[in-house]
Amino acid sequence: MQNLTTIGFIGAGNMAYALISGLINNGFSAQNIKLSDTDAALLSLRADEFNLEVFTDNVKLAAQCEVIVFAVKPQVLSLVCKELQQHINHNPLIISIAAGVRATDINRWLGGDTAIVRTMPNTPALLGKGATGMLANEAVSDKQKALAGQILSAVGSCLWVEDEKMLDAVTALSGSGPAYFFLLIESMAKAGVALGLDEASAEKLSIQTALGASMMASSSDDSAHQLRAKVTSKNGTTQAAIESFQDQDFEMIVAHAMRAAFDRSREMGTELGDDD
Repeated sequence: MQNLTTIGFIGAGNMAYALISGLINNGFSAQNIKLSDTDAALLSLRADEFNLEVFTDNVKLAAQCEVIVFAVKPQVLSLVCKELQQHINHNPLIISIAAGVRATDINRWLGGDTAIVRTMPNTPALLGKGATGMLANEAVSDKQKALAGQILSAVGSCLWVEDEKMLDAVTALSGSGPAYFFLLIESMAKAGVALGLDEASAEKLSIQTALGASMMASSSDDSAHQLRAKVTSKNGTTQAAIESFQDQDFEMIVAHAMRAAFDRSREMGTELGDDD
């Protein structure tokens, strides 16, 4: 990525922190990153952490940036966009990481004909291990699309989708997905205690098992199904556990949970866009 590109973040919370950290760790100059927020104490903290120029005025920040990243709460994004509507005549690339807010609504609030990339990152981005779904509207050029990909890949892997509905699927899978694994870790630890392990040992074993399995899946050429088959010996302990899961329709439980997240994501998009 060219260090000449000026990137402005509106919102100084955790996801902005993750992206700024990732960019700087990948060699992008902090001098070309700007940050605004209404929280003066948080801005001061970020300025000290990264040596950034900070603002409490979003308009002043936007006027100086070729890329503007919306990292605010979804409920206030319409207000931020309308505030900027008359001040983005230089046609910056807009990247939104605000969950649930559709690109079409962002474009409408900004006055139309704006280059927008809507993204759905997840919380492991804070560790540089995120998974992000991305959607570009028709106003985004190939160069801007590549730039957006470089920015988001600073905190993990990225996947482009062509249909905004697919971002709801990304939300259901990877956006909400970390919580599914936390629930499994929590449940395994509780079951371990019920079987006689002390709480600390059960939690440590559950976390390390999840980490190891994830690393195996990410580094192997085998599919998750193949990996599971390899560790499931006939008539062994793993087979007994897997059969118990399947007897209780584990796959359908997961499918129903993800459908619920998908449906709620679509509902939120309608609710958040209905501001007129």
